[in-house]
Amino acid sequence: IITKSINYSHSLTQNSTPSTKPSINNRNNNRNTQSHNIVTIHSMTRKSKQPGGNMPLTYSERSKLTGNYGTQTARLTSDSQLPFGDCCLQLAPAVDPVATPSGHIYSREAIVSYLLTKNKQLKQQRQEYEQLLAANAHKSQQDAKVSESLAMQEFLAKDQGPAQKSTQDHAIEFHNSLKRRIDTETKQEGNKRFKEISYWLSESQPEYNEMEEQMRNGQLPAIPERPLSPMSGQPLRLKDLVPITLMREDNSNSHDNNSSNNNSNNKQKCICAVSKKTITSQKVVAIKKTSVVMLKDVYDTIVKTANGKGMVCPMTGKSFKEKDLLELVKGKSGFAASGKVEASKYTPTMT
Repeated sequence: IITKSINYSHSLTQNSTPSTKPSINNRNNNRNTQSHNIVTIHSMTRKSKQPGGNMPLTYSERSKLTGNYGTQTARLTSDSQLPFGDCCLQLAPAVDPVATPSGHIYSREAIVSYLLTKNKQLKQQRQEYEQLLAANAHKSQQDAKVSESLAMQEFLAKDQGPAQKSTQDHAIEFHNSLKRRIDTETKQEGNKRFKEISYWLSESQPEYNEMEEQMRNGQLPAIPERPLSPMSGQPLRLKDLVPITLMREDNSNSHDNNSSNNNSNNKQKCICAVSKKTITSQKVVAIKKTSVVMLKDVYDTIVKTANGKGMVCPMTGKSFKEKDLLELVKGKSGFAASGKVEASKYTPTMT
């Protein structure tokens, strides 16, 4: 900040050339004016030279203002990723692990209970669907009868002419209209009618049924025959589950990890059954016949043959074919090379 002081009265006194010599009173007045007419000018630097440049808000302030709407992204660390060998439903080390045709690993108890629950839900949906079809067919029959009767009445009215009411019938209707009307509506009926017309009340909102809405629009809902896999979305059956053997770091000398008592061992990372290397984010394959899990690099180097025939399991010695090989879903880490490491969430702007 540069400060400049300018004495306007003094400069004016020097430039002026009075014709007569000023008196003593005038000299005193000039001195007082000189002392009071000192102006201080503060010159500011350019805005682009200030910290932050042309953006007056800092990153934290801008994040607070724009953090409630728009697309928000966050980087996922290794703690947010599911490690290899954990159940996709329980998010914990798999107990009695099984693999689906898509390569996802589950605990047997978790995936079996999931399939049983989904089968019950599908059975209930089929019953509701059949009832809805029956109700829709009955409604269409009633509509056809009503339209047929209306067409018959219209034909008779055109063929035989309009029916003329007698004067006695006109008099009866007139007298009935003059009579006092008595409200016979019950309290329950009144509350029901009030809910129908009071659309702003929460209890008066109609219940949405997706199946009825689809049938009303002419789109019959397709109910799957089998429950879908929770991860891949493909139809899944109990006999499609493939049992596998996961060897842990502290359980490398044993193939039995079906017991849920080994909690300390289940917390350790899985290892390759052949090379004993730790499995983190590498590609992994499993042999369906022998349930052996190994790294894909080890399989390509040791087990795989040129024509894909005559392959032998290095752990059990049993022969298998290439179709008996199942590629498992690899684990992920916080590095971008392991897969998707960012999560995004979109919040619409309320304008």
